Amino acid sequence: MGSQGEDSLLLEDGLLKENVIRGSYTGDGSVDINGNPVLKHNTGNWRACPFILGTECCERLAYYGIATNLVTYLTNKLHEGNASAARNVTTWQGTCYLAPLIGAVLADAYWGRYWTIAVFSTIYFIGMGTLTLSASVPVFKPPACVGSICPAATPAQYAVFFFGLYLIALGTGGIKPCVSSFGADQFDDTDTRERVKKGSFFNWFYFSINIGALVSSSFLVWIQDNAGWGLGFGIPTLFMGLAIISFFSGTPLYRFQKPGGSPITRMCQVVVASLRKWNVKVPHDSSLLYELPDKTSAIAGSRKLEHSNELKCLDKASVVTDHESESDDFSNRWKLCTVTQVEELKILIRMFPIWATGIVFSAVYAQMSTMFVEQGMVMDTSIGSFTIPPASLSTFDVISVIVWVPIYDKILVPIARKFTGKERGFSELQRMGIGLFISILSMIVAALVEMKRLQLAKELDLVDQNVAVPISIFWQIPQYVLVGASEIFTFIGQLEFFYDQSPDAMRSLCSALSLLTTALGNYLSSFILTVVTTVTTKDGNPGWIPDNLNEGHLDYFFLLIAGLSFLNLLVYVLCAAKYKCKKAS
Repeated sequence: MGSQGEDSLLLEDGLLKENVIRGSYTGDGSVDINGNPVLKHNTGNWRACPFILGTECCERLAYYGIATNLVTYLTNKLHEGNASAARNVTTWQGTCYLAPLIGAVLADAYWGRYWTIAVFSTIYFIGMGTLTLSASVPVFKPPACVGSICPAATPAQYAVFFFGLYLIALGTGGIKPCVSSFGADQFDDTDTRERVKKGSFFNWFYFSINIGALVSSSFLVWIQDNAGWGLGFGIPTLFMGLAIISFFSGTPLYRFQKPGGSPITRMCQVVVASLRKWNVKVPHDSSLLYELPDKTSAIAGSRKLEHSNELKCLDKASVVTDHESESDDFSNRWKLCTVTQVEELKILIRMFPIWATGIVFSAVYAQMSTMFVEQGMVMDTSIGSFTIPPASLSTFDVISVIVWVPIYDKILVPIARKFTGKERGFSELQRMGIGLFISILSMIVAALVEMKRLQLAKELDLVDQNVAVPISIFWQIPQYVLVGASEIFTFIGQLEFFYDQSPDAMRSLCSALSLLTTALGNYLSSFILTVVTTVTTKDGNPGWIPDNLNEGHLDYFFLLIAGLSFLNLLVYVLCAAKYKCKKAS
């Protein structure tokens, strides 16, 4: 037998090797496509991200290739009125951001993010193809206007068009809540260096979105207005195909998180268990609450969460009764939940006020594809012999984002880091608040431009004529640039906030909830449009937003949105000041 010292050296050597092996693998529970632990050096990180960013860039090019100019297609080709077209666009866009709840539940509970993206991308591609056919095949589209007479689309033509449009909305439901989270999954949360890189990933992820949007709002809008809508919808369809190819190409490099079961079921279990034990007293010592031993979590793919002192009524779900202790049966989650499971629900409840304040911001963002475009239609869109499609002004929003991302990532963050001491310069809450403030400025600027336009229309006696006013459409540039700047702070801040603050096994769902603010923002915009139209057209008045905007008051509408945004900012500041971040054990 060897000496005690030799035994000690062998033991130390074994532990050293074990630590080296453990350090070679990710510490966040990620696996490869076959379910095996993955090595850090040849998977994930930035080496896997180009395929994900390429997928997002192509998919967003396809989406904005439809969304950016959709209001023009509805008014010029399907012959809808301004208010009706705006409502249809915002309702569809709202659905695009509501459908992610479906994909998120499937991803977190059953399929995982990878396969959810794969399945819904195919649905998306079919929808794009259907939409292209509706704009290409003569029988699927209404005849062109003859003078002032514009034949309405038939029910069958509407059916084909909206079937394709809402298949796209369903397709986005599986992609949007999963792609950003899947990209962030490529960075190990337990590795400090990779965690810092993840902050940059969200910036460049949004940068990729806007590269796709740039092509759509410039090149594709021009194609649609000048070369035809069949080609204008066909090119985005091709890019959606490229998105699918890019996504599958990176499969060997990806890191995967195991689905942890239905988050909705787990939340319902906490509510039911706490109600069953309503009369049970919660112990002062939180260590007496039920939790699995060591670092084991009852939820697949999730780390444990520390107990928090808020919402103590939900802690009743984790109280071990005498009967449960005597029977030694802790398996029924409808009667007894772990602390981590209870904390999941607490986190969602704490995030709710922050989440709700994003709805009004999304209503501001919705104006770019509706009221901004309709405002541009009655402005001077010519430069010499060249005509600028009004929807293409959103290019300046995209350019603003593309310029701001590297400035924020490379300049603002290092400067802010010196003052705040935070890894990412600003906290997610600070970042979102700055964006909300900038969005108010964008609406005020839009209102000022409209005031100037209406004043000129009055001076030139054009109020009763449904014609463009000779004021350059480039006066709209500042409002688009300000919306772009607000996106950099608010939308990317939301991506970071809902990923970082969400429980491990609910990240797709929380990403979907952040996208739901966009859906509700579009629905809110539609609702405000409906109310404004109803109230302002009483007694035969043309209203704020008539078909002839020269006799309307679109400036009042923009100021109304600005006022709501200011009230929303005040509520946000109060909620952000009270918010407490999650703690993982």
